[in-house]
Amino acid sequence: MDVTAGGSRVGAVELERVDLGEVPYLDAMDAMRGWVEQRRAGVIGDRLVLLTHPPVITYGTRTPPEELPRADSPIPLVEVDRGGQATYHGPGQLVGYLILNLRERGPGDIVRRVENALIDAVGALGFEAVRRDTPSGAQSLVGVWTPRHDKLVSIGMRIRGGVTSHGFALNITSDLDEFTRFTACGLPDVAMTSLAEMAAERGVAAPGEAEVRDAVAAAFGAGARREG
Repeated sequence: MDVTAGGSRVGAVELERVDLGEVPYLDAMDAMRGWVEQRRAGVIGDRLVLLTHPPVITYGTRTPPEELPRADSPIPLVEVDRGGQATYHGPGQLVGYLILNLRERGPGDIVRRVENALIDAVGALGFEAVRRDTPSGAQSLVGVWTPRHDKLVSIGMRIRGGVTSHGFALNITSDLDEFTRFTACGLPDVAMTSLAEMAAERGVAAPGEAEVRDAVAAAFGAGARREG
């Protein structure tokens, strides 16, 4: 397993970058629980883990059953302990897990910080993206969107004991049809998009995964060095 480690910042505290390849979702969840416990114990510092998953649909504990795929869906379905509704992970998507001690980072809306960092990353790749405020009483609009309000990045995080887990999923070349198997993000009218689709509309080449990883890491303040 290759690991890239370097210094990164979300606020004033250094953040370690860890690059992994494709990791089965349940294996990643087991590893993340370990990282959270290590962070609470002070064994590791804050970290951003970048990886991909084989196809899986995940959903939070409050997701209504009618928003989930049919029982005959060929994609595994996994209940998770994060915020947010149902979403898809699979090839062509960059997933980022954030293990942060918020007590050391000071006050501030961590989800908004993550949104803004990812908007900066997408901008550095040459694409425009925005965040959206959720009207009172409406379904959450957390994430990163195109100016015409197609959704590019899903965000779902958990904070427990002052330490975050889970994170975001950015569609690079994802099969967007997979999002039609269920109600994505609890928003029945949402249109999911990808960097590849945005690039095709402009007649330009889509960025590769390595380029996207570097842009995301840089937006969080990362410098990289190869280890292992």
